[in-house]
Amino acid sequence: MLLYEIVERSAQRFPEKPALIFRDQEIPYASLWGLVQACARGLRDELGIQAGDRVGLMLPNLPQFVIAYHALGHLGAIAVPVNPLLKAPEIAYIWRDAGIKAAITFPLTLETVLQAKPEIPRLQTVLLVGAQGELPDGVRPFDAILRPSGDPLPRPPVSEHEPVVFIYTSGTTGFPKGVMLSSDNILFDIEACQQMLELEPDERFLAVLPLFHSFGQTVCMNFPLWLGATTVLLERFMPQSTMEAIEKHRVTLFPAVPAMYAAILQAAGEREYDLSSLKYCVSGGAPMPEPMQRAFEAKYGCAILEGDGPTECSPVTSVNPPPHKGKRKVGSVGIPLPGVEIKIFDENDCELPPGEIGEIVVRGRNVMLGYYNNPEATAEAMRNGWFHTGDMGKFDEEGYLYIVDRKKDMIIVGGINVYPSEVENVLLQHPAVLDCAVIGKPDPERGEVPVAVIVPKPGAEPDPREILRFLRERLANFKVPREVIFRQELPRSGTGKVLKRLLKKELEMES
Repeated sequence: MLLYEIVERSAQRFPEKPALIFRDQEIPYASLWGLVQACARGLRDELGIQAGDRVGLMLPNLPQFVIAYHALGHLGAIAVPVNPLLKAPEIAYIWRDAGIKAAITFPLTLETVLQAKPEIPRLQTVLLVGAQGELPDGVRPFDAILRPSGDPLPRPPVSEHEPVVFIYTSGTTGFPKGVMLSSDNILFDIEACQQMLELEPDERFLAVLPLFHSFGQTVCMNFPLWLGATTVLLERFMPQSTMEAIEKHRVTLFPAVPAMYAAILQAAGEREYDLSSLKYCVSGGAPMPEPMQRAFEAKYGCAILEGDGPTECSPVTSVNPPPHKGKRKVGSVGIPLPGVEIKIFDENDCELPPGEIGEIVVRGRNVMLGYYNNPEATAEAMRNGWFHTGDMGKFDEEGYLYIVDRKKDMIIVGGINVYPSEVENVLLQHPAVLDCAVIGKPDPERGEVPVAVIVPKPGAEPDPREILRFLRERLANFKVPREVIFRQELPRSGTGKVLKRLLKKELEMES
């Protein structure tokens, strides 16, 4: 089965049932399938998109994201979604690497896409959702290419083991790598989640997690489409509008990151919201603090099922069972999904027994095809047939997995990964910066925020505000440090590596 066929199958089973609810407008499955076909015809006939072509998506949680994503799959083409908060140099790097032929965006990000376009050689046409008035050269209205009538499109000449999406994720080099996921990767992950959660077609999912992210794509978009359930789309997260949507649309499944649960708990609403329709809340993307989890569950009477998994694994690898299926352990990320193998390895890739801490490795059909155009990084990540997550963890005696630390120095800001090396690479371009390190600092709202520790060049007296302004021009705002600290030197190991743990301890002592 190809991924786009989940829309066709659910349209046959539940033609009149709402597939999507957006701004109180319902889009039934039959209509959604019609729009997917109309978009696929337009992309093929107007833009020449065919199997194997890559197309960029830079959209918030709009119906057009769902339509375009599956229309590309219907042609055997590959979606390359990016975060709408990225700046032009970041977009240019990703879309140039992927070799996109067209891009789909919306008015708030059009200028950024056009700034990046000259750096993306193969990018010919930009389609604009919600286009109004006269458009710049090379930009066309998204709606204008839709072809509602025409012959049914043939099944594309691709297999379920070929890529359907590239999701770019940064690594220790600071440069994003394109994770290639196939229809089989994603559908296997969905089916494994279903074996664990046992959801029904009458579920209502809330999609406030961004659909450009693997968590949002699999759990908030593709899982409900596969199930024949309904997805309530929210363009952005705000605590009160999120609770209002859950109450109004009787949402039964709420996937979110810990920062969202924290914001809901802290929101001083004008009234109490009725969240009694919730069957489960699902948490991932960052560690869930135990006190927060217990406080949320006590207030709203709904179990939070914490899970885990990297983008490279489609992305879910483990989750706590729902109450009717087994023990839920607060503080753990649950047990491996059916058909997914997880082990703890030492530095020599030897398996460690329960209780011992090592690197979490994964094997299964949900593991990526590899990194696009990057065989070296693929070989390094897939040593001995296991995907090495870079996370440090341990199993208890009952087979529950605990995340202990991150092998990589990744910082998780509100559920979104920030890789210090990427920020450091930009900082080192500043004329007054000799040396630097970016570390995470605990934050009650976002989980963590980045902090920059800078060694200035001799004779330089940089202004922290000017440095932050320099970074904001080159990086998405969530990657920009919230604080700049100056030092005469950074603690380093004998091999010259910055000792970030030591640096964190020093800063904690100073504060």
